[in-house]
Amino acid sequence: MRILALNGGSSSFKCRLDEISRDPPSAPPKPLWETRFDLKPAAIEPVLRSVPGPVDVVGHRIVHGGKLHQTTRITGEVRAEIARAAEEAPTHNRFELAAIDCVASVFGAIPQIAAFDAAFHATLEPAAYVYPGPYDWLAQGIRRYGFHGLNYQYASRRAAEIAGNDARLVICHLGNGASVAAVRGGKSIDTTMGFTPLEGLMMGTRSGSIDPGILIYLIRHRGYSAENLDEILNRRSGLLGISGISADMREILAAMAQGNERARLAFEIYAHRLSRAVGAMAGVMGGADAIVFTGGVGENCAPLRDIVTRRFAFLNARILVIHAEEEWEIARECYRIESTRKRTAPGDPRA
Repeated sequence: MRILALNGGSSSFKCRLDEISRDPPSAPPKPLWETRFDLKPAAIEPVLRSVPGPVDVVGHRIVHGGKLHQTTRITGEVRAEIARAAEEAPTHNRFELAAIDCVASVFGAIPQIAAFDAAFHATLEPAAYVYPGPYDWLAQGIRRYGFHGLNYQYASRRAAEIAGNDARLVICHLGNGASVAAVRGGKSIDTTMGFTPLEGLMMGTRSGSIDPGILIYLIRHRGYSAENLDEILNRRSGLLGISGISADMREILAAMAQGNERARLAFEIYAHRLSRAVGAMAGVMGGADAIVFTGGVGENCAPLRDIVTRRFAFLNARILVIHAEEEWEIARECYRIESTRKRTAPGDPRA
């Protein structure tokens, strides 16, 4: 089965092609082909047309599936639900919808699979996912969903191979988007992202959690609209907003080395909020056996890891760095869905 995995993040788009003939291993093999490009819808079609050889199935990382949580084939109804949820994850879902449509245009009626980021967090208990607003919010679908689930699924499995299946893991997924999760026994216990990917940590261009009263003040006294707030909180805050330089941690570190104080402040806020989140996740589990760093910033920013390691030395937790492999996790999910479909409906030509 030749599987093309498409991973649209908040700043880049990654593609990976694998050929899987049996149950896939935990760690990824060398792909048949892979590429990465900046997040621009116009770039999708040329990249898809450059994929070498045939493709049997295409898997998509879908950040917010609305009412949908489990990996599934994409139908008209599934696409409609992804479109409806675009308001909760505008940076991601609209681009992912464009990728779904582009695949149909390039490859025709090929099976497409949606792998939802929130699926891993389906194990959250009500105390973790119900917001302390009016209870009827829950009936309206306003609750904590959590995101980055595909990489949490991969990183927790790999960390368990090192630290043990029952290990209490605090996993820090740090990229342009960032979150922290508490994982015990392979199950999500809590996570910092919530109803949307805006909640939680300071990120590249996203503010993370702030006092809701600030938003009320800006609406009442500064004339801000929902569109203004969306633009500011999602695209003009975080590392970029504080530093005034960049959303890229590498450029923040370079500016710090040149004595830029706003870059230093951006880094210090990032480290402070990350430490606060790590402490909260460890507290929920009554401790931590390992703190895991993954994602571009988590894997490559040694000064940030050093700060967290020093601050939580009292936990005696193992410090693990695990390379993010969301595309491989998408491929594994596609293989699971399609191989199950073929086993259960061998006589169905659609299988």
